[in-house]
Amino acid sequence: MNFSENWLQFYQVDVFTSEPFGGNPLAGVPSVVELSEREFQRIAREMNLSETVFVLPPTDPKAAAKVRIFTPLQEIPFAGHPILGTFFVLGALKHLALQEPVTKVFYECTLGLYALDLIVLKGQIEQVIMSQPSPQFIDVITQVEAISDIAKALGIHRSLIADTIFPVEVISTGFPVSIVPIRSLTAAKTMEVDHSAVLEICARFGANGIMIFTTMTVEENATVHTRMFADPIGIPEDPATGSASGALGAYLVKNGVVEVGPTTEVIMEQGYEIDRPSRILVQIFSDDDVIKEIKVGGQVVMVAEGKMVY
Repeated sequence: MNFSENWLQFYQVDVFTSEPFGGNPLAGVPSVVELSEREFQRIAREMNLSETVFVLPPTDPKAAAKVRIFTPLQEIPFAGHPILGTFFVLGALKHLALQEPVTKVFYECTLGLYALDLIVLKGQIEQVIMSQPSPQFIDVITQVEAISDIAKALGIHRSLIADTIFPVEVISTGFPVSIVPIRSLTAAKTMEVDHSAVLEICARFGANGIMIFTTMTVEENATVHTRMFADPIGIPEDPATGSASGALGAYLVKNGVVEVGPTTEVIMEQGYEIDRPSRILVQIFSDDDVIKEIKVGGQVVMVAEGKMVY
């Protein structure tokens, strides 16, 4: 096949899984030439994955790279699995100098400068773990009418939310999300979502999606089972959401859903309903009941590479 002069090398990985075709897929473009805003967006639309990441030279001398993250609809300032997957690719391609057992890297995104760790064993990247922005507790939704509207959007009875005794909250660790507790795994797995109503709910409360969770899980060693509906950014259901998982980790600690210590570690399972099972590690570091840091991580596998003409 003959390529024009205008082509890009890309790699596709699955994030938050140890096996291909699980987790959340990502397209990473590790070496970007000058592109117009229209070209960035058109390439992301052509990839048609939840996110495509473009790697650019950093402007901060501490950073290994600058990243720009695009959904098929728009650029977003921050996301979890795109950053984890991108730096797995950069490490696998030897664009980063890997050191065992941990390689610490700083990266730039729209929100600023952040750190991540690549866990390395025998020259291979075992896990990628990223720090997230400090949690912002934006809103607690208590109105009966609002809870009823959320339940209707999710296709469930209001009691399946209200009977959990936990609140509905909007929290952000870089990506504002409405967190909704659900009473049972059966309700979580069988809900019939009205995506137009999800859009309206998210617009009303300033969120980019709704993440539901239940403490009943499929896997015995998981802490919570989750689903994420991110219609405002063009993703009806996301198989694994790092940024929202960080927000949920803050929620679990704040509301005493899990046993809390100086370091609280939880495992979140997601994506089972769309046949992309995912396993997300969330670490919440606290001091005197104040959350000081949140880290999110998991495994990544390479599944494809290729060239795209633009």
